[in-house]
Amino acid sequence: MSKAIVIGAGIGGIAASIRLAIKGYQVDVYEKNSYPGGKLSAFSLGDYRFDAGPSLFTMPHFVTELFELAGENPADFFEYKKKEVNCEYFWEDGTRLTAYADREKFSQSVASQLNVPVQNIKNYLENAQTKYELTAPLFLKRSLHRMQTYLNKETLRAIANLAKLELFQSLHQVNTQQLKNPYLIQFFDRFATYNGSDPYQTSGIMSLVQHLEEHYGTFIPKKGMVDITVSLVKLAQRLGVQFHYDQKIKRIIVDGKSCKGIETQDQTITSDIVVSNMDVVPTYHHLLRGHKAPNTYLKQERSSSALIFYWGIQHSFPQLDLHNIFFSKAYKEEFQAIFKEKTVGTDPTVYVNITSKEVPEDAPSGCENWFVMINAPADYRQDWEALVRQTRRLVIKKLNAILNCDLDTLIVEETYLSPPLIAAKTASFKGALYGSSSNSRMSAFLRHPNFSRTINNLYFCGGSVHPGGGIPLCLLSAKITADMIPTVHA
Repeated sequence: MSKAIVIGAGIGGIAASIRLAIKGYQVDVYEKNSYPGGKLSAFSLGDYRFDAGPSLFTMPHFVTELFELAGENPADFFEYKKKEVNCEYFWEDGTRLTAYADREKFSQSVASQLNVPVQNIKNYLENAQTKYELTAPLFLKRSLHRMQTYLNKETLRAIANLAKLELFQSLHQVNTQQLKNPYLIQFFDRFATYNGSDPYQTSGIMSLVQHLEEHYGTFIPKKGMVDITVSLVKLAQRLGVQFHYDQKIKRIIVDGKSCKGIETQDQTITSDIVVSNMDVVPTYHHLLRGHKAPNTYLKQERSSSALIFYWGIQHSFPQLDLHNIFFSKAYKEEFQAIFKEKTVGTDPTVYVNITSKEVPEDAPSGCENWFVMINAPADYRQDWEALVRQTRRLVIKKLNAILNCDLDTLIVEETYLSPPLIAAKTASFKGALYGSSSNSRMSAFLRHPNFSRTINNLYFCGGSVHPGGGIPLCLLSAKITADMIPTVHA
């Protein structure tokens, strides 16, 4: 039986293992941690449960598709529900915006809360949808690094409509021209952070990201985000995939121009296929030493990282929902600090995720579990202890002012995650959450390919390679990768 090895049990690696098992491979997944999921994992502090990493769930069909491919009914194994409200937004001057999942309700909300004509919103969202429809068949569903991707009518259609993609303006410029209202500009600028980028630098094509959340909506698994990992690992195991935890890989074995397997701390394991779900930079630096590295990709600017505070809150805030954003008054300066000065701004935007709003058992009665995230630079050996103390103080000051509370007296459980800790836990290079940033005009389209150009039978998936980071793109990365690998015929 043909064998495949997957290095790393992140969400991309788990999905790749499922697809390869369906294609007839005997699949083994090797993970350095004692648990699967990478960033998409969970832990508890006292009576509070927290999802450790990604907190936004959209495009759930990329998860349910995996069960369907295996001939199973997704509803029997994975339950989730759609949110009526995508996110609540707060500004320090008292301005608020409720972002409804329904387009009509959202447009009316913007009209009433921000005094923006409904048609302006609809026009903007239609433009974002056009960008998505022009580029998705090319960018999200195929490898950009193979000639056959470009020899089809979808590519020709995208080229013919190049002006509509707004490649040569920044996202902020596009938003300013089309929206005018400063609150709404900031609202739509924020979506650059979905791939760890700067709205003042990243291309205007990135307004297509808004379409994904607005069109598909946001969802919450009934057992928390970690249930995406748990349910997919169980699916993989039902297909015969073997998971090996606490296994640190020493190197990928290459004989001539072909990949032959891996070497762990205590054994050599041969295979026909190797897929690295590990960040592509340490894959080359540590597992492929002696082989020429594709430095064009590896030296790209890193995406943003994050400071995350996990707080058990002995109080309930009815004005908050599952997803909440508290905006900075100096948004441009916040991104200048992150990408130019490599620090955290003095007035950071704060994201608060509270899963106990939807999963009551995640916190004691009358209490809430707060996942508090602030955009931060990747790890360039800054003084993170000092930055954590400073940022915590700024965050609490902002939230106290907007929510009219005294958070220090309400926090009964606490821990945090910083870029160096993210790097240590997940092997993400410099703790960057999305691999490389998309700050230059074409960088989103120039990520490392899903295969090796120089080593046969070696493939890559996950957030550091094409098409990018975040749960949906990691799942698509696994699909693109698996589609390149031949099916095993009996």
